[in-house]
Amino acid sequence: MEPWVAWLLVAALLGIAELLTLTFALGILAVAALAAGLTGALGLPFAVQAAVFGVGSIAGIAVVRPIATRHIRQPPPLRSGTAALVGREAYTLTEVTRRGGRAQIGGEEWTARPYDPDLVIPAGATADVLAIEGATALLYPVSSGTDEEPP
Repeated sequence: MEPWVAWLLVAALLGIAELLTLTFALGILAVAALAAGLTGALGLPFAVQAAVFGVGSIAGIAVVRPIATRHIRQPPPLRSGTAALVGREAYTLTEVTRRGGRAQIGGEEWTARPYDPDLVIPAGATADVLAIEGATALLYPVSSGTDEEPP
Protein backbone atom coordinates (compact mmCIF):
# COMPACT_ATOMS: atom_id res chain seq x y z
CA MET A 1 0.00 0.00 0.00
CA GLU A 2 1.24 3.42 -0.92
CA PRO A 3 2.03 5.69 2.08
CA TRP A 4 -0.31 8.43 0.84
CA VAL A 5 -3.24 5.96 0.87
CA ALA A 6 -2.39 5.07 4.47
CA TRP A 7 -2.38 8.78 5.36
CA LEU A 8 -5.82 9.19 3.80
CA LEU A 9 -7.13 6.18 5.76
CA VAL A 10 -5.70 7.64 8.97
CA ALA A 11 -7.32 10.99 8.13
CA ALA A 12 -10.69 9.31 7.56
CA LEU A 13 -10.48 7.36 10.84
CA LEU A 14 -9.46 10.47 12.77
CA GLY A 15 -12.28 12.44 11.14
CA ILE A 16 -14.83 9.81 12.18
CA ALA A 17 -13.40 9.74 15.70
CA GLU A 18 -13.70 13.55 15.85
CA LEU A 19 -17.37 13.35 14.90
CA LEU A 20 -17.93 10.93 17.77
CA THR A 21 -15.94 12.82 20.42
CA LEU A 22 -16.11 16.53 19.40
CA THR A 23 -12.72 17.31 20.94
CA PHE A 24 -11.36 19.48 18.07
CA ALA A 25 -7.99 17.73 18.52
CA LEU A 26 -8.76 14.67 16.42
CA GLY A 27 -10.18 16.81 13.63
CA ILE A 28 -7.00 18.84 13.52
CA LEU A 29 -4.94 15.65 13.38
CA ALA A 30 -7.19 14.43 10.55
CA VAL A 31 -6.48 17.60 8.57
CA ALA A 32 -2.75 17.16 9.19
CA ALA A 33 -2.95 13.52 8.01
CA LEU A 34 -4.84 14.66 4.91
CA ALA A 35 -2.08 17.22 4.19
CA ALA A 36 0.54 14.49 4.63
CA GLY A 37 -1.41 12.23 2.26
CA LEU A 38 -1.57 14.96 -0.37
CA THR A 39 2.17 15.48 0.07
CA GLY A 40 2.70 11.75 -0.54
CA ALA A 41 0.42 11.82 -3.58
CA LEU A 42 2.74 14.46 -5.04
CA GLY A 43 5.54 11.92 -4.82
CA LEU A 44 7.52 13.48 -1.99
CA PRO A 45 9.44 11.11 0.31
CA PHE A 46 7.97 9.68 3.53
CA ALA A 47 10.22 11.92 5.69
CA VAL A 48 8.63 15.02 4.12
CA GLN A 49 5.15 13.51 4.62
CA ALA A 50 5.91 12.86 8.30
CA ALA A 51 7.28 16.41 8.69
CA VAL A 52 4.11 17.87 7.11
CA PHE A 53 2.00 15.78 9.50
CA GLY A 54 4.08 16.87 12.51
CA VAL A 55 4.12 20.57 11.65
CA GLY A 56 0.41 20.55 10.75
CA SER A 57 -0.51 18.77 13.98
CA ILE A 58 1.53 21.03 16.23
CA ALA A 59 0.39 24.21 14.48
CA GLY A 60 -3.23 23.11 14.58
CA ILE A 61 -3.21 22.06 18.22
CA ALA A 62 -1.23 25.13 19.32
CA VAL A 63 -2.99 27.79 17.22
CA VAL A 64 -6.32 26.65 15.78
CA ARG A 65 -7.70 24.61 18.68
CA PRO A 66 -7.49 27.41 21.31
CA ILE A 67 -9.19 29.83 18.92
CA ALA A 68 -11.96 27.34 18.12
CA THR A 69 -12.46 26.45 21.78
CA ARG A 70 -12.64 30.12 22.77
CA HIS A 71 -15.15 30.77 20.01
CA ILE A 72 -17.39 27.87 21.10
CA ARG A 73 -17.35 28.96 24.76
CA GLN A 74 -18.53 32.52 24.06
CA PRO A 75 -21.82 33.43 25.69
CA PRO A 76 -24.82 33.53 23.38
CA PRO A 77 -25.44 36.90 21.77
CA LEU A 78 -27.71 39.21 23.68
CA ARG A 79 -31.16 39.61 22.22
CA SER A 80 -32.06 43.22 21.65
CA GLY A 81 -34.82 45.20 20.03
CA THR A 82 -38.08 43.43 19.37
CA ALA A 83 -36.43 40.01 19.64
CA ALA A 84 -35.84 40.68 23.34
CA LEU A 85 -39.59 41.11 23.89
CA VAL A 86 -40.57 37.66 22.62
CA GLY A 87 -41.18 35.40 25.59
CA ARG A 88 -41.86 38.24 28.01
CA GLU A 89 -45.05 38.84 29.88
CA ALA A 90 -47.52 41.54 28.84
CA TYR A 91 -50.33 43.24 30.75
CA THR A 92 -53.32 44.15 28.60
CA LEU A 93 -54.42 47.76 29.02
CA THR A 94 -57.49 47.38 26.79
CA GLU A 95 -59.38 44.44 25.41
CA VAL A 96 -57.22 42.76 22.77
CA THR A 97 -59.05 41.39 19.73
CA ARG A 98 -58.16 40.63 16.12
CA ARG A 99 -58.85 44.32 15.42
CA GLY A 100 -56.27 45.42 17.96
CA GLY A 101 -55.74 46.56 21.50
CA ARG A 102 -53.06 47.93 23.82
CA ALA A 103 -50.67 46.11 26.13
CA GLN A 104 -47.82 47.06 28.40
CA ILE A 105 -44.61 45.12 27.87
CA GLY A 106 -41.65 45.95 30.08
CA GLY A 107 -42.88 49.45 30.87
CA GLU A 108 -43.68 50.33 27.26
CA GLU A 109 -47.10 50.53 25.67
CA TRP A 110 -47.56 48.45 22.51
CA THR A 111 -50.36 47.81 20.07
CA ALA A 112 -51.42 44.21 20.41
CA ARG A 113 -53.41 41.45 18.76
CA PRO A 114 -54.05 37.90 19.95
CA TYR A 115 -51.82 35.26 18.37
CA ASP A 116 -54.95 33.21 17.73
CA PRO A 117 -57.32 35.56 15.86
CA ASP A 118 -60.38 33.86 17.42
CA LEU A 119 -59.33 34.77 20.97
CA VAL A 120 -60.36 37.86 22.90
CA ILE A 121 -58.06 38.84 25.74
CA PRO A 122 -59.81 41.03 28.33
CA ALA A 123 -58.34 44.24 29.73
CA GLY A 124 -56.22 43.65 32.82
CA ALA A 125 -55.18 40.14 31.77
CA THR A 126 -51.65 38.77 31.69
CA ALA A 127 -50.43 37.35 28.39
CA ASP A 128 -47.24 36.00 26.89
CA VAL A 129 -45.61 37.75 23.94
CA LEU A 130 -45.28 35.09 21.23
CA ALA A 131 -44.11 37.31 18.37
CA ILE A 132 -43.67 40.90 17.23
CA GLU A 133 -44.97 41.91 13.80
CA GLY A 134 -43.85 45.43 12.99
CA ALA A 135 -45.01 47.51 15.97
CA THR A 136 -47.68 45.02 17.09
CA ALA A 137 -47.19 42.39 19.77
CA LEU A 138 -48.92 39.05 19.22
CA LEU A 139 -50.16 37.81 22.59
CA TYR A 140 -51.46 34.58 24.04
CA PRO A 141 -53.27 34.73 27.38
CA VAL A 142 -51.62 33.07 30.35
CA SER A 143 -53.82 30.16 31.36
CA SER A 144 -55.47 30.52 34.73
CA GLY A 145 -55.37 26.95 35.98
CA THR A 146 -56.60 25.39 32.72
CA ASP A 147 -54.63 22.93 30.67
CA GLU A 148 -54.65 25.06 27.54
CA GLU A 149 -51.29 25.39 25.80
CA PRO A 150 -50.29 28.05 23.27
CA PRO A 151 -50.20 26.74 19.67
